[in-house]
Amino acid sequence: MTNQQRPLKQYEWVMNDLKKQMDEGRLAPGDRLASVVDLAAQYNVGRSTIREALSALKAMGLLNIKQGGGTFVKAPPSEAGPVHPMQRYDDLWEGRAASLRHLLEVRRVLEAGCAALAAQQRTAEDLAVFEKLLEDMRQSEDEHFIEQADVKFHQQIAAATRNPLLLELMESLASKLHESMKDMRALWFYAERSSAERLLQEHIRIYEAIAGQDAKEASARMELHISKVEQVLNEKKAGDHHLRMT
Repeated sequence: MTNQQRPLKQYEWVMNDLKKQMDEGRLAPGDRLASVVDLAAQYNVGRSTIREALSALKAMGLLNIKQGGGTFVKAPPSEAGPVHPMQRYDDLWEGRAASLRHLLEVRRVLEAGCAALAAQQRTAEDLAVFEKLLEDMRQSEDEHFIEQADVKFHQQIAAATRNPLLLELMESLASKLHESMKDMRALWFYAERSSAERLLQEHIRIYEAIAGQDAKEASARMELHISKVEQVLNEKKAGDHHLRMT
């Protein structure tokens, strides 16, 4: 079976329709797209489907997504020769996936140890910060705000170790963490193996182990949290390879 013959996934259908509007001039460079919520209602699909379609279009160089400022149409990038849009998306994703995998390896080594030490050294003040961040993640519907709370949660674990060098190492990764959080959350949603609630539960379980001063469990839960993202990343890679082979 060829790629053209296989049924389109929902996000591909949305992506193709938005791209058609761009090609026909109904969406021009500089135009702002409707919100994820409005697009989901318009296409009668889930928000994760819209996010994946927008992510693909962004990877093609057709969208500019400003955190907290909306999503805007960009002028198509000039190319030396014709390249299928999905091939361009696949190539760009491969680079992003490799960087993400390297960062996850660093995070496994660094954060599993931080979680164990935080469980031994955490204070009541640390727990209050964790609880506030978890509540922010639970209550907010602003994806950028949730991503920020997510990064702060992981940085707070380093702070709770009472080791300034570990905190400095985590803070040095802050910008990379912000970017990777977007990809990580996208992986969970796009693979349809999780939801915002499930991600929240991952963080709650880590917090509970730290609050209970169980260093071994805190380390294990952090490692499991990161391993699950790696698993979805590997499954996506395998799925993309299968589609290119069919």
